[in-house]
Amino acid sequence: MSNEELIMAMCRYEAGCPERIQHFMKVYAFSQMIGRLEGIPAPVQQILETAAIVHDIGIRPSLKKYGSGAGGYQQIEGPPEAEKMLGELHYPAQMIERVSYLVGHHHTYQDIQGLDYQILVEADFLVNMYEGHMDGEQIQHVRERIFRTRTGKMLLDRMFPHS
Repeated sequence: MSNEELIMAMCRYEAGCPERIQHFMKVYAFSQMIGRLEGIPAPVQQILETAAIVHDIGIRPSLKKYGSGAGGYQQIEGPPEAEKMLGELHYPAQMIERVSYLVGHHHTYQDIQGLDYQILVEADFLVNMYEGHMDGEQIQHVRERIFRTRTGKMLLDRMFPHS
C-alpha cells in the first residue's frame, strides 16, 4: 500500500495521456504539502494522498460513456474505478470507502466535510487555475468562496499574486 505503487497503477491506467498523469501528480504534490503543513493526522494524510492520486480516475470512463469528462460525470464514474483499483492493490476497506467518497465529490464545493476533502479541492483548484489559465477575477472568486486552509491560501497568493 504505497503511494508509488498506486502512482504506477494510475500511470498504467492513464497510459498515452500525459496531461492527466501530469495533472494528478501535481494535485498529489500540493495535497501532500498542504496536508503536512496543516498538520493533519497521518491516517487522514494517507487518505488525502491516495484520493489525490486517483481523484480524476473517472475521466476516462466518462469520455467513453458520455463523450465528456465534465466534473459531474467524473463524480459518477470515478468511485467504482477507484474502488476497483484500490481493491486490487489491497487497500483497507475503510480507506477505500473514504477515498471513493472524495473521488465522487471532488467537484462538489458546498458542504465540504473534513480536511482531506477541503485540501483535495484546494490542491485541485491550484492546478486547475494554472492549467485552465483562469483570470484574476475568477481566481479571487474561488479564493473567497472555496479556500479555507492557511497553506492553500498562501500557495494561491504566491502563485497568483495579482489576483
